[in-house]
Amino acid sequence: MKWSWLTLMTAAVLTAALLSGTAKDNAREAPAVDFLTDDERNNIAVFQAASPSVVFVTNTQLRRQRFSLNVMEIPQGSGTGFLWDQSGLIVTNFHVVYAANKITITLQSGNSYEAEVVGLSAEKDIALLSIDAPDEDLQGLPLGDSSALAVGRKVMAIGNPFALDTSLTVGVVSALNREIKSLSNRTIKNVIQTDAAINPGNSGGPLLNSKGELIGVNTSIVSPSGASAGIGFAIPVATLKILIPQLLKYGRLYRPVLGIETMSDSWSRRLNIKGIVVFSVKKDYPAEQAGMVGVREDRRGKIHLGDVIIAIDDEPVSNEDGMLSLLEQHQPGDSVKITSLRDETIVNYDIVLAQPES
Repeated sequence: MKWSWLTLMTAAVLTAALLSGTAKDNAREAPAVDFLTDDERNNIAVFQAASPSVVFVTNTQLRRQRFSLNVMEIPQGSGTGFLWDQSGLIVTNFHVVYAANKITITLQSGNSYEAEVVGLSAEKDIALLSIDAPDEDLQGLPLGDSSALAVGRKVMAIGNPFALDTSLTVGVVSALNREIKSLSNRTIKNVIQTDAAINPGNSGGPLLNSKGELIGVNTSIVSPSGASAGIGFAIPVATLKILIPQLLKYGRLYRPVLGIETMSDSWSRRLNIKGIVVFSVKKDYPAEQAGMVGVREDRRGKIHLGDVIIAIDDEPVSNEDGMLSLLEQHQPGDSVKITSLRDETIVNYDIVLAQPES
């Protein structure tokens, strides 16, 4: 029996339609979860659990109009933050709220609150804020252990890149123990490097491990274009565990002091001096009590160097940043060994560190 061309085409179309309908029915019957990998399930679970803790931070400054002299609120920038605990404490980057006259926090519920500054640390690029919001909107993130990280471990970043609400990026730990510069030009040590995409607006957001625990605060990127190029940095949660209690109690980084004023590093380099020049010592502070001296001028007007610090606890130091980083590892009342070069002679001082000025 011969089949006409039209009959064959009609049969083919009907067969395709039946197959297509069967495929669609099967797709409708199969739940989407069957197509998820274990890694995808983990990504979804972490995002769903952590995203209610992530907030949108808006930095507003007051500007006076040129001709009318009216004062207006001008949005200066935006970033990300996250709830530290259920008391309403919020962590973000210092550079996100820098020079703000008003800081507004928008929660996942859509409600917005004006934030109060609890403490600031430009040295560590961390700001601690507080809002008064209903308990049901305040969900803190569980804290992880950044010291347990290894290169290759999976990490997830949640933030508001380019003001796009609550975005997730996934990557790995690319390197550990990196160093970056803060807004105050201090070195931030033990920084986590990741290839999880971090873009403008992600600053201050959480970096999470596969258990959904906080392991870092996304803070900066290295990119010629200003967008993600696969090199992002996060301040480790180990730093926060030390810093947040200090910001809560003192409103700033709490670092013990020697009681000295130092010559700037630029002047030391210009004079080709290796070490930290003690410009002056403060009265009744440990450095003076131990016998350290600063720069002196004789009767003829000639300038003489006093102590030039070259090591703390036998750890060489060559600039003020290195000295401050070492002092931050101590508490007031701790005794440190200061090695100084004075009149071309090495001198060692045992100094008990004092509390910083109020």
